Amino acid sequence: MTPRTAKYGLVAAGLMNIGGVLVFSRLFSNQAINDADPVVMSNFGLVMIIVWGLAYLAAAASGAPLKWLAGVFAVEKLAYVVAWGLWLSGNSLAQLYATDAFAGIFFAIYGLNDLAFMLFFAWMFLARAEVSRPGAAAPPR
Repeated sequence: MTPRTAKYGLVAAGLMNIGGVLVFSRLFSNQAINDADPVVMSNFGLVMIIVWGLAYLAAAASGAPLKWLAGVFAVEKLAYVVAWGLWLSGNSLAQLYATDAFAGIFFAIYGLNDLAFMLFFAWMFLARAEVSRPGAAAPPR
């Protein structure tokens, strides 16, 4: 994995976390998301998703080796994938869509998004990824 790929992947993950929460929660005013999963998707839980997004952006700007941090990010995403799978096994997306389309879309895609980034972070971990610093030459391979 190139440092540039690692950096842009981290930025994408950060923007997805931050933008996704802010858009689908309608700036934390979408009660349907909170009601659908009051533990994981409470407003506090949504703020914590944004905090993880900020952590991805900070890692992208670090210009540092990220093997172990990427491993932590992969485990964090795994937790959300499992929570999503458990939610899907006991709830109805159709019913949630009928209640609120934004909440339905959010619950339909968040686990797939987290699965994709979990695999990306696992790849970063296995590749011993580093991110490129602005203006710095790529490290020798």
